[in-house]
Amino acid sequence: MSTQAQYVSGMTNARTGRPRASSRETLAEAACELFLEQGYDATSVADITQRAGVSRSSFFNYFASKSDVLWSGLDARIDVALAALNALGADADGPRVRAALEPVLTDLAPDPLTLALGNAAAMGLEDELLRDTGLRHARIASAVSAAARTSGIGAIRSDILGAAIAAAVLSSLRVWAERGAGHASLEAQFDEALRSIHDLPWG
Repeated sequence: MSTQAQYVSGMTNARTGRPRASSRETLAEAACELFLEQGYDATSVADITQRAGVSRSSFFNYFASKSDVLWSGLDARIDVALAALNALGADADGPRVRAALEPVLTDLAPDPLTLALGNAAAMGLEDELLRDTGLRHARIASAVSAAARTSGIGAIRSDILGAAIAAAVLSSLRVWAERGAGHASLEAQFDEALRSIHDLPWG
């Protein structure tokens, strides 16, 4: 089953198998439907709130912007991971850094972001996702680099480590979403990405 089908199926089950979805879920579902129907750029916050049947103020109770509909769930996980990285101090090493980052991807269910990553062209989101992914890459890379420097690794090697490990996190998520969640676990995809850092060409 594709990521899109899994997401839509999940939302349908939410309607029929449990109490009415929260306003946050309703807004996310409405936004994703509209992004697929008319494209991201052509969809306004007003369109989303009208489709969801809630007020504009309700939208901003849950999301800071239209793009936050896609990223808020992952951003919350990244915030936790960055706090864990910062707490490592001089004890930072490969296994501890990996353990700090694994919760970003562990048990991640199909959501608006994975739907967008798997349907970027249909939603007109390719440029938006490229830019927004870059912001998350920079945050993770900076935190990993800082942890590496604190542990005694030189600045250039720390920056390279940060960039590579951040790419492993975000590329794993993108490839998993594009392939569809049923192909392989996201955790396995991340493990493969980390192993590939040691085997890159041009080294």
